[in-house]
Amino acid sequence: MIAFLLAASVKNAPVVHAGKAIALALGIGAGAAGAGAGIGNIFGSMIQSVARQPELRGELQGLMWLGFALTEAVVFYGFLAVCSGTSWSSRCSSQQTR
Repeated sequence: MIAFLLAASVKNAPVVHAGKAIALALGIGAGAAGAGAGIGNIFGSMIQSVARQPELRGELQGLMWLGFALTEAVVFYGFLAVCSGTSWSSRCSSQQTR
């Protein structure tokens, strides 16, 4: 019971809000790093494939752009998950309604 009361009193402490901000920044940074590695891999593979078989450039280019778009979509879904997991967005929206 005491642990529940302590957790309830610490819920709105400034340290908790700072921790959520740090978690948000780390989540977005990790998502951006993963996207950079994935997109670099896509374009690097495209360059190697065209160097080996130049006649397939047209077919490979469409697949490359599809892979790029899907990689970016996954990153944006990750950003949404990170942002919705924090109460920062709900605090901002509640301040705008006042």
